[in-house]
Amino acid sequence: MRTLMLFGVLLIALGIAGLMIPNVTFTETKKALDVGPLQVRAEEQHDIPIPGVAGIAAIVAGLGLIFASRRSAVRGK
Repeated sequence: MRTLMLFGVLLIALGIAGLMIPNVTFTETKKALDVGPLQVRAEEQHDIPIPGVAGIAAIVAGLGLIFASRRSAVRGK
């Protein structure tokens, strides 16, 4: 029962973060040229968009898990 509530809170936090942060950006370093002792590296920046619907769905799913854990706790008593 506690694990359901923990996952629910985690989903809500991730959903709120997904709504506040429109995209995730990271930089990848690749070898562009490797000739003997000479190495040339290139950095490539990637953007991954986070849809707002995914954030809302995570919040709704988290709330559902919290209510399910509370309901099962009440039935167990």
